[in-house]
Amino acid sequence: MARTKQTPKQTPQPSLPAKVPTVLRFPLLVLSSLTLSSVLYTVASSFTAGDLSSVSRRIDDWWQVAGLIGWKITELAVGWWGQYDSVDLASLTVLSHAPHLYLLTTFYGIRPTTMISCLTIDALAAYIPFSLLRDVSATHRSRAPKDAVSNQSVINDLSVRIYTSLLAAGIYSVIVFGSFGSWLPVHLIIHFDGLRDISAAHSAALPFLIFSFFPLGVTAREFLFTTATGAKPDAHDDKVASFNPETATLGQTFMYNIWGHSKRTRTLIQRTVTLVAVTGFYTWLQTFVAIEGAESYGAAGWSAIWAVAATATGVAYWWVGDVEGVSN
Repeated sequence: MARTKQTPKQTPQPSLPAKVPTVLRFPLLVLSSLTLSSVLYTVASSFTAGDLSSVSRRIDDWWQVAGLIGWKITELAVGWWGQYDSVDLASLTVLSHAPHLYLLTTFYGIRPTTMISCLTIDALAAYIPFSLLRDVSATHRSRAPKDAVSNQSVINDLSVRIYTSLLAAGIYSVIVFGSFGSWLPVHLIIHFDGLRDISAAHSAALPFLIFSFFPLGVTAREFLFTTATGAKPDAHDDKVASFNPETATLGQTFMYNIWGHSKRTRTLIQRTVTLVAVTGFYTWLQTFVAIEGAESYGAAGWSAIWAVAATATGVAYWWVGDVEGVSN
């Protein structure tokens, strides 16, 4: 009998991130992100520098430059050791960098194309290096194995994606619109020397704000809702399920009341706290340090609007996900 020729099994090739030594990945991430950002801003400077330089504070002291670079590294560290993937970090970057640029476009006369260019550069400088050094998580892959993601049919449903994006955009819009119609105009006039135009606060229309903030809604959905809803139960969930109040110690009861939540809720809390902290601090830092005439208290008031919006969005997503048909 003729022997059938067996083809040798081919060993699957490791992905690019697996080829890079673990100890070198974060330094490479920082170096590549800063380099890419510098190159892209240099290329775009021909049509953005004039806008930005007209309202920017001179940054000559070493501590100012070191502070901005240090914060950039901190953002990357949050994503890296927070086990984010490229979609997560790009979404966090858009959500935290948009408020500062929106302030410049709305009240300082900076062209919208400049804002979009800067926001795109910041997102790409986060997304591209991360995508090369870490694989995309299963929650952000539409064809991930079913056992790798919870509620896959929910997070991949087109209507759910649209509605949850609109929900976040609506929350951001209502909070910004409410601030425009109440305390914000006076706050800006008092604490921002050199403000060019305040009329946008009085002429804002809620439907237009929702339309403008829809990209923020999409990134908020990816960073908060998709990741939390797709999170798989872990060992902590087993401990919570086996908790017995009759035999538990005082400390165990306290921890159960504080952190005895499902994986979905714990992920949503962690992501929301991170979003609020990063958005609040970065918006204050960039507004106070980079905008000529901005006071620290004025920058804090502007950043507070977006921190509140991020908090409200996280609460809304917890409520949306706490329904029948969504596993916790």
